[in-house]
Amino acid sequence: MPAAAPDIPTTAPRAAGLRIGIDVGGTFTDFLVMDEAGGNRIRKVLSTPDDPSIAVIDGLTELAQEYGRGLSEFLAGVDIIVHGTTVTTNAILTGKTARTGLLTTRGFRDALEMRRGIREKLYDNKYRAPAPLVPRTLRLPITERVNAEGEIMTALDIADVDGAAETLRAAKVEAVAVCFMHSYACSANEEMAAKRLCELLGDVFLSVSSRVLPQVRFYERVSTTVLNAAVGPVLGRYLNNLLKMLAAARYGGILLVMQSNGGVSAPRAVADLAASTLLSGPAAAPVAGLAYMAAHGENSFITMDMGGTSFDAALVKDGVPAVTNNGSVERMALALPSMEIVTIGAGGGSIAWIDEGGLLRMGPQSAGAKPGPVCYGLGGVEPTCSDGNLLLGYLNPDFFAGGRLRLDREAAWTAVAERIAKPLGLHVTAAAAGMYRIMNVNMASAIRAISVQKGYDPREFPLICAGGAGAIHACMIARELGIRRVLVPREAAIFCAAGMLRSDLKHHFVRSHAGTLDAALLDHKAVLAKLDDMLAQGQALLAAEGVAADRRRFALQLDLRYSGQYHEVTVDVPEAVLRSADFDAIRSLFHREHNRLYGYDLGEERTAVDLINIRLVATGLVQKPVLAAEPHAGEDATAARKGARPIYLPERGGFAEVAVYDGDRLRHGNRMRGPAVIETVNTTIILPDGFALAVDAVGTSVLTAESQT
Repeated sequence: MPAAAPDIPTTAPRAAGLRIGIDVGGTFTDFLVMDEAGGNRIRKVLSTPDDPSIAVIDGLTELAQEYGRGLSEFLAGVDIIVHGTTVTTNAILTGKTARTGLLTTRGFRDALEMRRGIREKLYDNKYRAPAPLVPRTLRLPITERVNAEGEIMTALDIADVDGAAETLRAAKVEAVAVCFMHSYACSANEEMAAKRLCELLGDVFLSVSSRVLPQVRFYERVSTTVLNAAVGPVLGRYLNNLLKMLAAARYGGILLVMQSNGGVSAPRAVADLAASTLLSGPAAAPVAGLAYMAAHGENSFITMDMGGTSFDAALVKDGVPAVTNNGSVERMALALPSMEIVTIGAGGGSIAWIDEGGLLRMGPQSAGAKPGPVCYGLGGVEPTCSDGNLLLGYLNPDFFAGGRLRLDREAAWTAVAERIAKPLGLHVTAAAAGMYRIMNVNMASAIRAISVQKGYDPREFPLICAGGAGAIHACMIARELGIRRVLVPREAAIFCAAGMLRSDLKHHFVRSHAGTLDAALLDHKAVLAKLDDMLAQGQALLAAEGVAADRRRFALQLDLRYSGQYHEVTVDVPEAVLRSADFDAIRSLFHREHNRLYGYDLGEERTAVDLINIRLVATGLVQKPVLAAEPHAGEDATAARKGARPIYLPERGGFAEVAVYDGDRLRHGNRMRGPAVIETVNTTIILPDGFALAVDAVGTSVLTAESQT
C-alpha cells in the first residue's frame, strides 16, 4: 500500500451500526446495507471502468440520499465496509497491467514462457500459449544457486542485481518480481536481492516468491509471483484512491477487502499480495449461499451468479466450498488458494454474433457498462443477451432498475434484426429465442464443469441463483441439468455483496517439506518447526487485525501423494495427529480422500505416501448479520399481482399472456404456479410452465419443478 494512503481502521468489526457490502463488477457495482436487525437496502449503479472507486462513492452517495442524509453523516453510522473488486482481474483480462520486470536464477529466464512445456490442446498445433506478462528483455538472469535442501551452492552476485536494476530503471518498470530456484527452501539470496532493489529502485512494487508462495514447482511459483507484481501497482492505486475518497467523506469505520480464498483481509495485506484478489468478487457467493440454505437446514448446493459481463458457478458440499491451489487466470498459473469457481463470458451484456460457419454464438465478448446493451440507449450497437430478453418480454422496459433506466425496445429490435435475424433468415423473435437458448446451454455447461467433471451429480444439489440477470434463465438452466429446485434470494441481484458481509478474516500459509510418511524417513522436528512458524505468523496477523484470541481458528492441511505420483491431494489433518507423529492415521485420511476423488486407493498395496507441502488456514471469526425472518402470511399471492403481459414460453414455442407480480410485495408462505413473471427493482424471475414458486421465511423464492416437460 502506498505510504500516502489515509489510515482507515482495519480491525475486526464490533456488533453495532450499519454494515455495507460492495461488489465492483464489470457492468454494475452492487451495494447491500444491513442493520443489526437484519433489515437491508439494495442499490446498483453502473460501474466506472476507468476508475472503479468513482462508482463506489456514487453508490454510497445514493444510499445516503435514501436515508435522507449527507454522505459524511451517513458514513458516520457505518461500522464496516467489506469490498470485493474485479480491478486486478480486469487488468489481466484487458492487458492493462503494470510494466513488470523479473529477476530469476541464471539459466531459467525462459521458464515463464516455456511454462510446463505441455500443449493445452494436444492436437492443435496452432494453439499458442499466452504471451508472458514480462517480455524477455525484462526477464533478467542473476548468478546465484540454492539446492533443494536449502544449501547455498552459489552466492548471490550483487553486481548482477545492480546491473538488472539499471536495466529496469531505464525501462521504467513499475513492478519487479524476484523468483530464484529453490528459494522456498532458503530465501537468503532472494531477500538479499530484494533489499538491494529497494535501495536502488525506491518505490517500485516488489513481489518476492519466498514471501508470495514458498512452495515447490518453479513454473507455478514464478507465474504467481509475476502475476502478483503485474497487478500490485494497479490494486495499490485503486485502494489508495478509494481510501482517500472515504477519508475525505470522514469515514471512520472499518474497511476490509474480499480475497479469492473466500475470506477478507485488511487493505494493506491484500495490497502486498494483490494476486489474492484475482477472484475476489465471485468468491463471496458460496459464503452467502450457506446463510440462505441454513433456513432450509441444508448445506450442500450449487451457486450460479449471472451479472452483466460474466457467469460464475461454484459448488459447496457439506458446508465446505471447494478451494483449489491450482488455479489460472487467462491460462497463466495462479497457485494461491482460491475458491474453485468456473467463470465464463456469459452475462446480460454478452454480445450475439455469427461465426464463420454461420452459427449463432453468445459471448464471451461483452458490451459491459460502456456502451452497454443496445436497449440501454448509451451508444451500444451490438445485440446482447439483455436485448434478446427484452424482445421476449422478460424485461419490463418501464421498470428496469425500478424505472431509473427506460429500455429502448425498438433499438433492440433493429439491432437483432439487422445483425442476427436477417443473416440467419429468421424472424426477430426466433433469433431472440435462439440467443436465449444458447445462453442457457452455455451456462449449464459451466455448471457441469463444476459438478459432473468433479464427480458430483448436479441433480443432487439445489441451485442458488444470483446476479441481476440470473433469475430470467435459472429455471431453464435447471431443466437442462435435471435440477428440481432453484432458490432466488431476495438479495439475489447483490448476492456477492451479501456474502462479503458474512465472510471471516482468512489467511493461507504454505511451506514445502518433501519426505516419506515414515518415522525413520521424515524429519518430524523440521515439519513441526515449519508448522509452528506458520502458526506464529497467523496469530500475529489476526492479532494485528483485532481478532480476539477466542475467535481465532487454525486448520492444518497436508499435500500428500503416493510415491511416484506427480500430483498431490490436499488432506485435512488434525494438528494433534501430526504432532503425535501418527503417520498411520494420516495415511488413512489420505487413502480415504484419494478414493473419494479418483475412485480408488492403494492402501492395501501399502504403497508409500509422500508429504510435499504443509498448509495452514488461519481464520478470524467475525460476527455475521442475521437474516430477518418474516411471519407466515398465507399462500394467497393475489395482493402482489400488478398486471399481466405476453412473454415468450420456450416450451410452447410462442408468446402467452402471463400474470406479473411485484416481488417486493410477496410475503412468507405466498405460492403460485407458472407461467408467471415476478419483478423486483433489481431482478426479474421468469417462472415457466412446470414450475411452482413459494416464498420462505427469509424472503427467498423457492422454485420447484413439478415436471420435466
